[in-house]
Amino acid sequence: MRRYLQRLAVLAAVLAGAAQSAHAQGTDPNAALANELIVVPLQGRTISALVTHQPGATKFTHAVAIFPGSPGYINLRIEGGEIQNDQRGGFLIRARRHFLEDGFLTVVIDAPSDQQPNFWQAFRESPRYGEDVKGVVEAVSRKFGELDWTFAGHSEGSVSAVHAARMLPSDVKRVVLTASVVTPSARGRGVEVSHVQQVRIPVLWVHHRNDPCSYTPYHRVRSYAEQTKTPLVTVTGIGDRRGPACMAFTEHGFVGMEMKTVKAILSWIRTGAVPADVSE
Repeated sequence: MRRYLQRLAVLAAVLAGAAQSAHAQGTDPNAALANELIVVPLQGRTISALVTHQPGATKFTHAVAIFPGSPGYINLRIEGGEIQNDQRGGFLIRARRHFLEDGFLTVVIDAPSDQQPNFWQAFRESPRYGEDVKGVVEAVSRKFGELDWTFAGHSEGSVSAVHAARMLPSDVKRVVLTASVVTPSARGRGVEVSHVQQVRIPVLWVHHRNDPCSYTPYHRVRSYAEQTKTPLVTVTGIGDRRGPACMAFTEHGFVGMEMKTVKAILSWIRTGAVPADVSE
């Protein structure tokens, strides 16, 4: 029973994922960018996305779809006249400004409205979820033009990203899996080798060598990369580390290494060449 309770405590930290309260984070550096909430109506539900780009930009060539970490839904909404979400601190969400080179925009994808608050991993494996993500891709493309799409997931968001990429190979060019959940939990199986083997587009793993989260062990990700013959970028270095192991501001969230890590991902998107490992 004691071991069970200990695992529940760790799982609770993962459920919080990359989320941190706005009070703890202070000013969001992404707030100065152009941010737009898109709500896509689908049969019996909606799915929302936060689109971000450089202010004044009008021509776009690339989109990076960001799939948030656990619990995977971020409650995108307008509140007080401003766009709000419950996971501002997540690695890819807080670092999305670093993707915004010329022609780039980011698209943070919330869970479908009928899957909140219980956005289980098993649902993300279903064809219905593929339809939901496709709805976002089509809505954004209608508004911003034809785009070269990359799917990028962080932590449990890698489960979302790998299944969306598996189901939508004609819509997305590549998928990036950062700090991937590769250990089963009460929420689901995590990313498995068999999932990656079904993806028909290029896959890039990005993982911190010292990731302290028990659901995202580096050695297992390295083994998965070897088994699937897919490249792995290893990150070392740390900034202002704080908080529990599976939260946003440890090696699990690449704290202090955000810009270098994103720039390595961007290099891969631009060239297709596997970037060097990332270090201080």
